[in-house]
Amino acid sequence: MADLFTRYMAASDAWRAHLLRCSTCTAEERCPDGAPLWERLVRFQDAYLTHLRNKRGTS
Repeated sequence: MADLFTRYMAASDAWRAHLLRCSTCTAEERCPDGAPLWERLVRFQDAYLTHLRNKRGTS
């Protein structure tokens, strides 16, 4: 599952790097370039957290 974690962290890094240089993106609104980065981060975060819950039996 390290691969999923690695992709999750890469998505997080990409989003944070974008957020540092984008004056448009906020917690509620994303610019056209930031929206796909945010959506990717959310998908990987959900997948990783689901994996952890399933692994621990806490779904």
